[in-house]
Amino acid sequence: MKLVFFNDYKLGVLRDGNVIDCSALVSDINSDSPQDLISKLIESFGDYKGLLEKLADSSDGAPLSSVKLRSPLPKPRIVCMAVNYIDILASEPKPINGFNKSPNAVIGPNETIELPPYEASIFEHEAELGLVIGKATKNVRAENALQHIFGYVNFIDVSARDLGGNSFFWGKSWDTFAPIGPAIVTADEIDDPQNLQVKLWVNGKLRQDFTTSDMAHKIPRSLEWVSSIAALRAGDLIATGTNHAGLGPLQDGDEIEMEIEGLERLSGLKVKDQKHRSWPIETRLERMEREKANGK
Repeated sequence: MKLVFFNDYKLGVLRDGNVIDCSALVSDINSDSPQDLISKLIESFGDYKGLLEKLADSSDGAPLSSVKLRSPLPKPRIVCMAVNYIDILASEPKPINGFNKSPNAVIGPNETIELPPYEASIFEHEAELGLVIGKATKNVRAENALQHIFGYVNFIDVSARDLGGNSFFWGKSWDTFAPIGPAIVTADEIDDPQNLQVKLWVNGKLRQDFTTSDMAHKIPRSLEWVSSIAALRAGDLIATGTNHAGLGPLQDGDEIEMEIEGLERLSGLKVKDQKHRSWPIETRLERMEREKANGK
């Protein structure tokens, strides 16, 4: 099942390019925000799954073009895994590490990434698989970790480099720096989350193209480690990291799309920079190869 929020944060199911309004089915959930609603729905999903499926089977819904999609996780607690791929930065696993990203950074499809006016050395995109936690969780054992995952989302960790001594908070938590969407895809629809193709395009050109099988610390270990430090709850998000070879600059006027196999496409993202800065249009790998060729 693919769960979405649309228009004024009505709950819906995405199916075959249409959105089925399911808000009436969850009107009995006492919530004080859209994030609270989706967290409580996830926690008690067994009570609602059959009803949601029945409604989705019996309704044509409305075409995507007629609604405004929102982030399916409007304001989750976010933990991001750091340097968690075997790639150009790490030929073998680095020590496991991570950081928190502000929930206020979240935006949804067809929204705008706004680059702050501070003098970062560059702004980059990081396409990542997001794990949506399904229930209150603490000290998960790796062998049981997948039982604690409700579903998966596309996640972009927008990053500003070399601000504030290159601190994670300065670099990661600006408003609009966490695009998520278009849907939460429930875990039963993904056969093997450790073998999914991840792609990101800038202005229609493919930049990132890698597989989740290259994670240094796999999904079970990542969840085990995070939950050993901080208790998790339904609706929290763990972003599993990115392959750095395809990272490249984000600049004013860019249009971004991202898609992980089985998760639909996160599209319509635009970039705005009031300072209209620019950087060479090349990936990390291309830059490294150019510098090597020039003897740097």
